[in-house]
Amino acid sequence: MRAMAGFTGFSKSAPGFFHQLAVEMSREWFHANKQVYEQEWVAPMTALLGEVRTKLAAPYRGVPLAEPKVFRIQRDVRFAKDKSPYKTTIGALLSTGKGPVMESGAALYVQLGLEEYAGAGFYGFTPEQLARWRKKVAADKTGKELAGLVAAARKAGMTLDAHDVLARVPRGLDPEHPRAELLRHKGCVLGFPAIPRGLIHKPAFSAWLADQAKRAAPVVRWVQKHVA
Repeated sequence: MRAMAGFTGFSKSAPGFFHQLAVEMSREWFHANKQVYEQEWVAPMTALLGEVRTKLAAPYRGVPLAEPKVFRIQRDVRFAKDKSPYKTTIGALLSTGKGPVMESGAALYVQLGLEEYAGAGFYGFTPEQLARWRKKVAADKTGKELAGLVAAARKAGMTLDAHDVLARVPRGLDPEHPRAELLRHKGCVLGFPAIPRGLIHKPAFSAWLADQAKRAAPVVRWVQKHVA
């Protein structure tokens, strides 16, 4: 089997695919242009995450990083008001666990296309994980450790988010708790700084993502150890 080529950047013409898809938004158009999508987005995205995975071996020593996963471009429209069949972005993940994606952490998540985003962490906790999260965040030793790691990530330009953040501290916990903000989170995601303009077209994008993921790794590893 021939080894996968290294990441050389997404082509300058690649964004045009998503701009056209947003206008056409039909299965006929997509199937006629599927090869373009595979060549200009799927293949380089897989190569990109493969390179980053190698570069994260040290900060994630002892934590198995799964093979790169590129998400389906087809939308799940079963319960959606918007019945558009396709996403206008490509999303890909380096998971830190072997379980279901929503229960495992992400050493890296990248979304490119008409919207750009990169981050790492746990999008949403299961009920069992959430209970452990609140217990460990509330405890002085583990909670202070996490707060320090999050502060360092924010100093590096990252944002803290989650799929769901409560307006108030959960019932039964001190509303004036020094880590009240963390206790309101039902997940733990670090959003990276905005991707520099034009960087996705250069080989250096791989190193930039790896550097950001390394800065996020201490928080992801804390959650992996205490919560996941």
